Order: sequence, then structure tokens, then C-alpha cells
Amino acid sequence: MDLGLILRMFQSVERMRRRERWSRADLAGYQVDSLRRLREFAYAHSPFYRRFHAGRLDRPLGELPVLTKSMVMENFEELVTDRAIRLQDVRSHLAGAGERRLYLGRYRVASTSGSTGRPGLFLFNRAEWADILASFARAHEWAGLNVSLTHRMKMASVASTSPAHMSAMVGQSLRSWWMPALRLAATEPLGDIVDRLNQFQPEMLVAYASMARILAEEQIAGRLRIHPHLVFTSSEVLTEETRRRAEAAWGHAPFNQYAATETGGVAAECAQDRQMHVFEDILIPEVVDEENRPVPAGTYGVRLLVTVLSRWTQPLIRYELNDSLCLGEGISACGKPFVTVGDIQGRTEDTLRLPGRRGAWVEVNPLAFHNVLDTAPASGWQVVEEAEGLQVLLAGVPNGAVEDDVVKALSRALDDLGVAVPRITVRRVQAIPKSAAGKAPLIKSRRSPSS
Repeated sequence: MDLGLILRMFQSVERMRRRERWSRADLAGYQVDSLRRLREFAYAHSPFYRRFHAGRLDRPLGELPVLTKSMVMENFEELVTDRAIRLQDVRSHLAGAGERRLYLGRYRVASTSGSTGRPGLFLFNRAEWADILASFARAHEWAGLNVSLTHRMKMASVASTSPAHMSAMVGQSLRSWWMPALRLAATEPLGDIVDRLNQFQPEMLVAYASMARILAEEQIAGRLRIHPHLVFTSSEVLTEETRRRAEAAWGHAPFNQYAATETGGVAAECAQDRQMHVFEDILIPEVVDEENRPVPAGTYGVRLLVTVLSRWTQPLIRYELNDSLCLGEGISACGKPFVTVGDIQGRTEDTLRLPGRRGAWVEVNPLAFHNVLDTAPASGWQVVEEAEGLQVLLAGVPNGAVEDDVVKALSRALDDLGVAVPRITVRRVQAIPKSAAGKAPLIKSRRSPSS
């Protein structure tokens, strides 16, 4: 255990607690000052940002260009503010360093999964990593956990165990006498996961949303026998049916948290009002449309832009996250000054473009499938777009015919959206296929871009 890092995390947690009592005006002033200092540092130490923001160094945030992950990787060595950092050395470090070594003796390196292309690499110095840990601790605290060195909590995580993935790195850093941790790969055989959880008996369970639903079904069936005080889901859309199944399994609904490798915690659900609040003292969110114009509260955007206020090693200013979400209207009655997340539909890549009845393409967002398939009598589902139509995979279907009902309900929903309804087939499977990281995405496309 790195006691110094843990103590630094608690200092960051305490600062976050104080900011949660601010007024909206106090928060706005803090954002302005933090953004000014971040930009000044980036322009002084990052050749990329001097070039990328040329002619706009004094312009408002909303007038700056958008930063993508591909830009980060293409301009890696010019973007970072430490001139000793070399991309090839970072890659070599990840390939052979293991969990405990720091790059250049001072940086942790996390990698995105690469599900949307090549992986992105992101660096954190000691202070930045303490803030990352504190963002996850805040999510736990908002759910009702007493986050302190005197409160011991056994935690089990069923996600990725790759040393370079954010969830594994956070678990490794927090593993200590006050938080004994069991990390299980979501790709392991289900029976092995169930056996190890039964032996460990976690007080807190953290899992991909799809994995939480699978484990809830195992608990209801009596094979899994754990009694966690808190259940957290992340990395995937938490559907209402998954929430209901988890509550049926463990007696209380799971808490949803929204995080990314690039940023750490972005938002988390609060026990006081069961709304998800954005960590606006850590980052500035912008929900935007296809042209990167802000959309009003209550309207789904095409993507989320984030400016991370405490990341100076690898500044992320108007960085693009391909998640479709909407912000809530007004501020919650719980007293926190932060905006709320109205809903998260999923990644932009989960939106299917299907031919319309009138010839134009129709964007079908994931929520359209959630509304239909979450009511199906199944423990899990997945929609796969193929050249010849849509294939719906259903896991854990009881005896009896359900296929025709699913096809009819989904056809009606697509027809209501103006889609020229494609051929829909339903196939029963023993388990929903998982990605290499252990996720079970709800929406997949196997169509080639030209089809």
C-alpha cells in the first residue's frame, strides 16, 4: 500500500467535500480561475496547444477547437507538457512494466480499450492520480459509504484486470488494509466468478452494467450468495431492467457512476435524490450536437466535450467523449451545486443508421432498443446489425415462444421512428458474447461502412 498516495487522496476528497457546499456562483468562479491557469500552463509548456489554439488564446472555451483521441495520439509528444515523455517509451513501458512501476519514476499510464479504433494512452502524475482516486471515492461517498481510514470495506470488482485499464489501476491503488480488494476479470468463466465471490463475500460490488445483471440472475437463482451493502455499475448503460433485477437480487438498487479512462470520474449517483451529478469542480462538461454546438438541458447531444481542470501533464481541453447524454434542468434539491445528468443513451457508436421509409437514413439511438428488449423475458440481450438485417440475441429465455413477440414489438418501434423495418431474427444463446475487455455491449454492428 502506498500510504502517501492514500493520504493525498483523502486530502483531495476533503477539498471536494468543501466544494460540494459552494453556491453555483462560487463554482462558476472556480471554473473560470482553474481554466485560466490550465490554459496558461498548456500554452507555456505544450507546443501542440500553442499551435492548436493559435489566434484563439484569449477566446472563450466554447470557441476553441475540439480535441479527439486520434489527435491526442497523433500529437502525443507535443501535447504533453513534460518534454522527457516519449511515445515509444510509454508503449514499451506498458508492454513490460507490470502493475507497480511508474513511467519515468513518476507517471501512471492508462490505456483505453481501443473499441473505437486504436487505443489511447493517458498519463497521470502523483497529484493527478490522487485526484482520480478521489473522484471514485466521491462516488462511493455519495452512495452512502463512510470514506475514511477508520472504515474498512471489502470490495470486489468484476471488470477488466488488464494492468493498463483504469478500473484495474484504481483497484490496485486502493487495495489496502482498509479496503481489501478482489479483482475478477469479466471474461472469466461465470462459475469461477461466482465461486470466488461466494468465498470473498464482498461488502461492495463494482461491475460492468451487463455483468451486474448476469450476477443478479445468479443471485436470484441461488448460485451466487453474497450480500453487498453497495453495488456500483459503470462503463456501460445501466438500463431500468438491470436496475430492477439488481434490486431484486440484493434488496437495493445499484448506484450508477460515469467515468472514463481519460478523465476518471465524470458523474455519480447520489443517495439523497438518486440523481447523477456531474463533477463540475473537476471538469467542465459541454453536451453538443453534430456541429459541436451546445444543446439545451433535456436534449440529447451527439457527444460530450470535457475540459479536465486538474490535468496538466496531458491537458484535455474540449476533449471529445462519444457518449450521447442529456443534462437535467435546474439544480437538484439535495444542495449540491452541480448539474445533473438526465439520462445516458450510450456511445455514439451504438446508434444505428437504418434506411428510412422515405429514402433518408434514420438514426436509431440505443434507447429505442432498451425500451423494447428490456421487457423481454430474458436475462440479457444484444442487437447485432448485419448486412441482411438485425439479429437479436436473447440469453436466459424460459421455456415458451418469445421470438414472435420480440420481432413484432421491435418492428412496431422501428416503424414508429420511420425506419423501413429490416429483417429481424431472434436467436437464443446461452450467454451474450463479451468483448476482449469482458463487456457485453447491447448494440453491435457487423456491417461494413460501404454496405
